Amino acid sequence: MVREIKGQITAGKGGYAIVVSRFNEFITSKLLAGAIDCLQRHGAADEQISVVWVPGACEITQACKKLADSGKYIAVLCLGAVIRGQTAHYDYVCQQVVRGIGQINYDSATPAVFGVLTCETLEQAVERAGTKMGNAGADAALTAMEMANVIQQISGL
Repeated sequence: MVREIKGQITAGKGGYAIVVSRFNEFITSKLLAGAIDCLQRHGAADEQISVVWVPGACEITQACKKLADSGKYIAVLCLGAVIRGQTAHYDYVCQQVVRGIGQINYDSATPAVFGVLTCETLEQAVERAGTKMGNAGADAALTAMEMANVIQQISGL
């Protein structure tokens, strides 16, 4: 018989860390609220959720790495909002965050979930923070629960 591993979308018993950027807080606070609400709806108690605020998107990766390496969490959610301006700064920030979170996933047994909006306009960010396009923070929470469950199953093989 073929063994199949599928993650369950349930909070389980482990802890979840959420790293959230203070830059563009009018967007990131909505992502955070969506993530917390989703975790709680799937069984997470307040004591299972830790929130770490960092100044900007580039700082997300350092906090995420420390949290992932701590062994205290079964997943780390990374939430931020990078909105294109009139300079190349947007491109550099996006590249740094994507690369950093990807590297954490290669180096750590703890899933680091990418919930950073990379939008061309403020309107796109607003749409992804709880209006027409749903809430990317809630989507990150769903991914975190599923990946934590998959990793736990793999570890038990």
